[in-house]
Amino acid sequence: MLPSTLADWLAHLESLHPKSIALGLDRVNQVKDRLDLATPFTIITVGGTNGKGSTCAMLERILNVAGYRTGLYTSPHLLRYNERVRINCEQASDDLLCEAFSAVEAVRGDVPLTYFEFGTLAAIWLFAREIIDIAILEVGLGGRLDAVNALDADCAIVVSIGLDHTDYLGKTLESIANEKAHIYRANKPAIFADREAPTALVDHARAINANLQLFARDFGFETQDTQWQFWGRRGKHHGLPYPALRGRQQLHNASAALAALDEIKALFPVALQHIKRGLLEVELPGRFQVLPGQPTIILDVAHNPPAVTVLAEQLRSMGRFARTHAVFGMLKDKDIASVVAIMKDLVHTWHLGSIEAPRGASATDLLAHLTAQQRDTDATCYASIGLAYDAACRQAKQNDRIIVFGSFFTVAEAMKRKPI
Repeated sequence: MLPSTLADWLAHLESLHPKSIALGLDRVNQVKDRLDLATPFTIITVGGTNGKGSTCAMLERILNVAGYRTGLYTSPHLLRYNERVRINCEQASDDLLCEAFSAVEAVRGDVPLTYFEFGTLAAIWLFAREIIDIAILEVGLGGRLDAVNALDADCAIVVSIGLDHTDYLGKTLESIANEKAHIYRANKPAIFADREAPTALVDHARAINANLQLFARDFGFETQDTQWQFWGRRGKHHGLPYPALRGRQQLHNASAALAALDEIKALFPVALQHIKRGLLEVELPGRFQVLPGQPTIILDVAHNPPAVTVLAEQLRSMGRFARTHAVFGMLKDKDIASVVAIMKDLVHTWHLGSIEAPRGASATDLLAHLTAQQRDTDATCYASIGLAYDAACRQAKQNDRIIVFGSFFTVAEAMKRKPI
């Protein structure tokens, strides 16, 4: 008997494969062929270590403002699975998701799809059913063997390259770059938005004859006090407002999005007013999200050294606070030591929470990393992120700030505690 609710379907998805991560395209291609999926819509695939979600959100909002029917597939979610699948900037309903899951299950047979593979196929099936114009697909992990890469991109973006998921992608930036570069397609636009392009990425793009565009060589941005401008192969966009998403790194993400939009403008022309409005209206919870009120509370899903470095820069630019409290939780397969090293001089009081998930690090694990680098540290361990967050809110004074970071799990637990 098939599941009847979204919660039941998600439990079913979790039971189909013994591993939560099992890279490879054989399973997803097999079921994709059985579904006979037609994808008459244009596809923009977005990969990279950090910045994928922000870039996807900007593309979605600008294209939607311009009048196109969009589909967005992203991961992970914070509070509801529905966040992962959006049609015209609206989360897919439980009923639509259940219908899509049923369609995949009807042809899956005995193929043991992972949770992510099943969800990817369901999202594509739903986009085809809903007759969208353009799909924006966020890579889950890596690129070459990620389920999203079973779909051919009409334009592909690699936003950044950093050391993360090294157990799956390799121990060096070059090996990681090679994995991510495989979302590029022959004779199609291939955007790279980080400051320095790894040799492996450039070599792969050349080998398949992709139309590679590099940041600072083929496109980029210039800043002014209250606005910025984008320049690219096809001209400039002047007088742009800063994105509603906070942080200087968002200009790299926005530039990647605009470079991609320039490449598809023959099919999807976007006017300057659409770009401006899209940048002002874009929303993405958990990316340096500052909650209203006092003390100042900042939510950020940064969970690897490159992202936490950007977070630290943003915190330093905020001005003076009496004390900074950190509500901190991470997954145990992440580089906890490096993240602590980046943040230790910014935090006065640590509230360490255990993440209640199979890959979650315990609070005592976090404390061991912290005390190894900072012996006389003000830190308390809690059995959960929720308890750590509650304690930080009780202790923080009006002129303090609380930074909640380290994982999507960490931010999600804080969101459940305080309405946003």
